[in-house]
Amino acid sequence: MNLVSLLIVSAIILVTAYFVYGKFVYKKFKLSDKRIAPSHEFSDGVDYIPSKPIVVLGHHFASIAGAGPIVGPIIALTFGWIPAVIWILVGGIFFGAVHDLGSMAASLRNQGKSIGVIIQNTIGYKGKQLFILFSFSTLILIIGVFADIIAKTFVSNPGVASASLFFIILAIVFGIINKIIGDKKIAFILISVVGIVLIYYFVYLGMQIPIALDYQIWIYILLIYAFIASVAPVSMLLQPRDYLNSFLLYGLIIAAVLGVFIANPTIVMDNEVHFSSDNLGYIFPVLFVTIACGAISGFHSLVASGTTSKQLDKESDAKIVGFGGMLIESFLAIIAVAAVIVLSRTEYLEKIETLGPVPLFANGLGNIISSMGISEDFAIGFVALTVSAFALTTLDTCTRLARFTLQEYFEDIKSPVGTKLSQNRYLSTSVVVILAVLLLGSGGFSILWPIFGSANQLLAALALLTISVWLMKQKTNATFVLIPMFFMFTVTLTSLALFAWKNYQDQVYVLAGIAVVLFILSFALIFLAAKSIKREVNHLK
Repeated sequence: MNLVSLLIVSAIILVTAYFVYGKFVYKKFKLSDKRIAPSHEFSDGVDYIPSKPIVVLGHHFASIAGAGPIVGPIIALTFGWIPAVIWILVGGIFFGAVHDLGSMAASLRNQGKSIGVIIQNTIGYKGKQLFILFSFSTLILIIGVFADIIAKTFVSNPGVASASLFFIILAIVFGIINKIIGDKKIAFILISVVGIVLIYYFVYLGMQIPIALDYQIWIYILLIYAFIASVAPVSMLLQPRDYLNSFLLYGLIIAAVLGVFIANPTIVMDNEVHFSSDNLGYIFPVLFVTIACGAISGFHSLVASGTTSKQLDKESDAKIVGFGGMLIESFLAIIAVAAVIVLSRTEYLEKIETLGPVPLFANGLGNIISSMGISEDFAIGFVALTVSAFALTTLDTCTRLARFTLQEYFEDIKSPVGTKLSQNRYLSTSVVVILAVLLLGSGGFSILWPIFGSANQLLAALALLTISVWLMKQKTNATFVLIPMFFMFTVTLTSLALFAWKNYQDQVYVLAGIAVVLFILSFALIFLAAKSIKREVNHLK
C-alpha cells in the first residue's frame, strides 16, 4: 500500500462523515439561526465579538491544533500504524467531532459560557466549582508545558523566534485594518491575501534574521506575551493571529498532499499490531490517551465553549467550526502518521528515541514536500516553524481560557477578593501567569506531560458527561454522546489507575497522588450528574 491510497481513503471517509453524520449530530443539538447568538446578545468588543465563519474557524482550528495531532499519533505508532489510523478516523468522527460541536452548542445556549457554567445549570453549583478547579489546573499545566516547549524551540532554532515575532506584529496590523473595513467583503479578501503572502514571506525572513536569547528570558517573554494576548480585545491579536496562522497549517496540509502524490512513497512500516510497549505499556488504554487531539481531546471543549462560542455570528456556523474543525485536525493526524510510516519499524524506534516526535515529523514530511522541487532544508524548516507557530497559539488561548475559568469560579463568591478576581481581567490574568511561573519552577515538559495527558482525556469524558445531561434535560436522546462518554471514562480511569500504581511503585508519590485525586474528582462529578438525572426522572413522574 502507498501513502496516496491512505490519504485518499481517509479524506473520503472524513468528508462523507461531515455531510452525513455531521448533519445528524447538528440536528440532534437543535441549533437554529432564529436564536440570537451570544456574540450579538452580549457584544462587548473584548470577548463577545460576532465574526466571519472563516475567521472563527481559523482561530478555533489554530487553537485546538497545536502540536497535539502531530506528537500523539507519532508516539502511538509504537503499537503499529493500523490501530493508530483506525482510532484517528473512528475517534475523530464519532468521539471528537461530537464532543467539540456538543461543547459549542451547549455554550451557545448558555450565554457563551464555559463548560463549567453549563455544569452549574445542569448538574449544580458544586459540580461547576469542582469542574472549574479541575479545568483551571489542566490549563495551567498546558501553559507550563507549551511555554517550556516553545522556549526550548526558540533557543535551539532562533529563526523560529524571529518568524513568530513577525507573525504577532502582522496580526496586530491585520486586526486594526480588519476593524476599520468592517463588513466589506472585497476589502477583507484583499487584506487576507496580503496577510497570507506576508506570513509565508516571514517564514523565510525569520530564518535570515534569527533572535538568540537564553531559555529563561524566553519563558518570561512568552508569559508576558500571553498576558497581553489574554487581556487585549480578541479581535486585536488572538483572533487575527490564529486566522492568519491557520493558513500556515492549511498550506502544510496542501503541500503534504501534493508531495505525497508527486513522490508516491510506499508504506515501509510493517502491518503488525503490537499490543504492548516497554516504554508506554499496553495498547489499551495507552493508545486512546496518547492520540488525543487527532481523535478526541478535552482541551477542545474549553476552546469551543470558552472563546469560540463567543465569536460565532450565528448558530449554524457551529457545524463547520466545531464538527468540521475537528475532522480537519483528524486529517492532519493522518498526515503525521504518513510522514513517519515511510520508515521501517526499526528505523522509527531508533529515530523516535534520538530525535523526538516533532523533528521526526519535520524531517519525514519535509523530505516528502521536497519532491515538489523545494529545497529539503527549507521544507523541513517550514514544517518545524508551522508546528512551533501553532504551539504558540495554544499558549495564548490557554491563558485567556484560564482567565475565563478563574473569573467564573469567583463570580458567585461574594467577597472583595472574589469580586475583583471575577471582574478584573488584569488581576485574574496575573494570577494565571504567576501560577504558570511557579509550575515551571517545579519541572519542564518531561515531568508535566504525563500529568497533562491524563488530565486532558479525563476532561473530555467530563465534557461528554455534561453534554449528555444537558441533552437529557432537553428530552433529547443522548445515546450518540453517552457511548463515547462511557468509553472515555473507561479509558481514562483505567489509565489513571495504572499511572498511579506505576508511580507508587517507582516511589514518585506526587504524581501517584495527583492521579488518585483526578480519579476521585471524576467519580464525584459522575455522582453529582447521576443525582441530577435522577431528580429529572422523578420530576417527570
